[in-house]
Amino acid sequence: MSSTIELIVSAYVRLKNRRALEDMRELRRQLLGNLHSTSSIDPRKALDLVREDLRVIEEGLEQLRPPPGTLPENEWH
Repeated sequence: MSSTIELIVSAYVRLKNRRALEDMRELRRQLLGNLHSTSSIDPRKALDLVREDLRVIEEGLEQLRPPPGTLPENEWH
């Protein structure tokens, strides 16, 4: 069964919406930083979930990566 994040990433990949995936990745990275700096709760489960989201998002971005030699590398990032 697919997780919600997998369904969202899959939709953005089908739409070739790299910007949306990059935005999702940035938000997850910010969340990771916030969770690492918290001391009021045990963030382990949340950290694992966010890391899994990032893994799925990165896989989606890889699917949208242009073939080697078709686009200058600096235009991809």
